[in-house]
Amino acid sequence: MHILVCEFVTGGGMPSETAIPASLAREGDLMLHALLADLLEMQGVAVTVTRDARLPPLAAAVRSITITDPRESWALWEDLARQADGVWPIAPETDGALERFSRMVEATGRRLFNSRADAVAVASSKAATTAVLSAAGLPVVPVWRAVTGAPPGHGPWVVKPDDGAGCTDTRLIRDHADWRNWLDEADRSGFVVQPFQPGTPASLSMLCREGHAWPLTANRQSVSLSGGRFFYGGGVVGGMALSPALSNLAQGVAAALPGLFGFVGVDFIAGPDGPTIIEVNPRLTTSCVGVRRATGLNVAAAVLDLAREPPVPPPPVARIEPVLLTLEG
Repeated sequence: MHILVCEFVTGGGMPSETAIPASLAREGDLMLHALLADLLEMQGVAVTVTRDARLPPLAAAVRSITITDPRESWALWEDLARQADGVWPIAPETDGALERFSRMVEATGRRLFNSRADAVAVASSKAATTAVLSAAGLPVVPVWRAVTGAPPGHGPWVVKPDDGAGCTDTRLIRDHADWRNWLDEADRSGFVVQPFQPGTPASLSMLCREGHAWPLTANRQSVSLSGGRFFYGGGVVGGMALSPALSNLAQGVAAALPGLFGFVGVDFIAGPDGPTIIEVNPRLTTSCVGVRRATGLNVAAAVLDLAREPPVPPPPVARIEPVLLTLEG
């Protein structure tokens, strides 16, 4: 089987007129190398990747296509996708990148080792995700569009891009004065507001297919606040117990978004009254870097097994060894 793997940040998706942020390149490379290690362990799997010419070449035993002009990336990706049996994108939801990539692969008729484009379209919008999950009776943090007026209550609130990934442009707004100052700084038409939710930032790593979920790990997230801005620094993969409540949450998310497929991350806050969902990531997340070590499961092999007809479900996770994941240095 020939698989095209495209990690958006390191594989030609970043504009040429600005430097690639070192933090994004590092995070992208962490996910890319974790996926490649799993794929290359499998017999009969050949891998092609694209690589931005501004970054060091890959040492892995893959066919690597260097991209010198990111303006040509989408045409090249489509051509390479047609040459492959399947495509595995690792792309952010920001600016519709992951949805566009998913639709492109679906149009080629090749196997997409990621969530369907319709599910990506919903999950790429925090407002749309909240509406769907809330209608399904799941516990979610409320979301309001920033341009519809001041949010209810007296604060604090969290503001972020509706299609943002990670903690990019995510701020804490403490009161109405802070809100007005933030609103006047720039165009906020693409932002949403959520009430600040006390508790422990966390995520679920799970596999999905056709409305069913197989939870893998529950992860503590390292999220810091500096100058009113939130920063994601990694966390502990498998740092929380996979409780029945979290397993039920995973099943509920998969049922509400049946187009989710493969590796999926669910960000939530673990509070005194139980978990509350913040957002759904319909793709590989940074936590995938530690899942193999935490569980012993080859994630790529498990996803390819789920793609079979009929699907082969992953084995139950027998043990979890917490793994510290840091994005510092």
